Amino acid sequence: MKKTLLATAIPAMLFVSAASATELYSDDINTLTVGGHISAGLVGSDEDSTNVNSVSPRINFGVTRDLGNGFTADGLVEWSINMENGGENALSTRLGYVGLGHEAYGRVAAGIQWAPTYDVAGVADMPIAFANEFLYDDMSMGGARADNMVSYRNSFAFDNDMSLNLGLGVQGSQDADYHSRYQAALSFDVSEYSLGLAYNMGDKQFDGKIENATIMTVSGKYGTYGQGLYVAAVYGENKFTEYKKGTDIEALVAYAFENSVNVSVNYEESKNDTDNEVVRNTTAIQVEYNFLSNVVGYAGYQIDLGDDVNANKDNMWMIGGRIYL
Repeated sequence: MKKTLLATAIPAMLFVSAASATELYSDDINTLTVGGHISAGLVGSDEDSTNVNSVSPRINFGVTRDLGNGFTADGLVEWSINMENGGENALSTRLGYVGLGHEAYGRVAAGIQWAPTYDVAGVADMPIAFANEFLYDDMSMGGARADNMVSYRNSFAFDNDMSLNLGLGVQGSQDADYHSRYQAALSFDVSEYSLGLAYNMGDKQFDGKIENATIMTVSGKYGTYGQGLYVAAVYGENKFTEYKKGTDIEALVAYAFENSVNVSVNYEESKNDTDNEVVRNTTAIQVEYNFLSNVVGYAGYQIDLGDDVNANKDNMWMIGGRIYL
């Protein structure tokens, strides 16, 4: 497989988990990898007792096949792992797609996958313990992972370390409440800087009526998370998602020292603009440390700054470890 294909056709942020994948087999035509991570630790808050928790553990298997003439086929299946209690639902599907890419023409993929909206909105979704919660409030909107999606991505490189990244996605109807959805994302990279814009739209049932539910997201970032200074910010406006009109803000500043200690501070706010209510208002201080290249310890303390929905503030803390496969 020509490594330049995926690096050109898909934004680098989608390979955070794949970067730790272990190659099980490789020849001149095929590759097979296993990836994911297992994490466990403790979580507690002012309003709740201390419990064992895991932060989205998963396992995946990926394959690629060189088809010749610049084309490569790829596929991936990924399952979330239930590490907190036994019984049923030990594994559930997080991702499952098949793709076809070309060095010049880009890549098409079909299945459960990271959505083009996330290419833009996910730039601050980096720390292990506390990050972009609003992206996962309603997974049927396709703001993060998206079911039943066909996507297209391509990247166009220019001189002086500049590139333009394009992502398009279409979701079929998921049920009677969520009709087909369409989204587009653009980002422009210049050296360590990146600016992005995404628009996500589609009809859904809202208060007994069919409305066009939309999400408009802009973002900016500097640097690479885990390598020196990293700064990212996301601003989103939505209509007929959870509220008639709402806004979301996420900001992250992180610095990774040469001794593998990564310190970050983030801020998140979500508002119901229709009723002029703040529904989420938090900041978190977090530390991550790489004991080895594939073993990370993490600790975080999230401060509840108060909102208009919950009467009591509920500060949270989390500590644990993660092993990448």
